[in-house]
Amino acid sequence: MLRLAGILYSLIGTTLAGSFIVAALVAGFDTLVPIVASAAAGAVVAFPVTGFVTRAIYSES
Repeated sequence: MLRLAGILYSLIGTTLAGSFIVAALVAGFDTLVPIVASAAAGAVVAFPVTGFVTRAIYSES
């Protein structure tokens, strides 16, 4: 289960971090601190999302 979670985190984390960065840029925050903060927030939010997705995959099989 941990191996699957690691693989999923690499995909989900980059997707959420990128989405948060795009949202920050669209909102007009174009300096370093808001961009790095939004990327970090996306990486942190990806942890529980990865847990939910991993459990959902394991409960299906």
